[in-house]
Amino acid sequence: MMKHCEALLIGGSAGSLEVLLKLLPGLKPALPFPIILVLHRKPGKDDILTNLLAARTKMTVKEVEEKEKMLPATLYIAPPNYHLLIENDHTFSLDASEKVNFSRPSIDVTFESAAEVFGENLACLLLSGANSDGTAGLQAIKKYGGTVLVQNPTSAVVTYMPQSALDHVNVDAVLYPTEMANYINKMA
Repeated sequence: MMKHCEALLIGGSAGSLEVLLKLLPGLKPALPFPIILVLHRKPGKDDILTNLLAARTKMTVKEVEEKEKMLPATLYIAPPNYHLLIENDHTFSLDASEKVNFSRPSIDVTFESAAEVFGENLACLLLSGANSDGTAGLQAIKKYGGTVLVQNPTSAVVTYMPQSALDHVNVDAVLYPTEMANYINKMA
């Protein structure tokens, strides 16, 4: 278990929204760290995802804005069509460079930038998805001493993403959706 959680990152793609809708109602609304969500999304401006997730939690839920400072008890959502980077001063940076793993935002890009900033005080959870995005990022998190959590592939709508992580990373916990909120609450 980590010493002190300063941030939780959650990455996912196909099939991960269902998990989030089950997970969010069980989280303590006053968590002492931010949750940063990186989902593969279609480009375009819409508030559907933000509104859907906000309806499931008492936490503040918002799409990330450039140079915004992270606050605890807030669920940040990576905007579509930008890579989300975490800066040393705990602000966000948005980047429109080439897609990574066919995705922008790329889970790997965000996980890798956060690993360098938060080190052992970072936790990351990788959910259901159809490609290996997230695996390299989790490897970086392990290298910096962070905590790696992965959805149990048997509970995933699309098993490829969590299975890739299990095949290539020494994970700290493999969790069913029903176990995730309790695990995260204990990190507080």
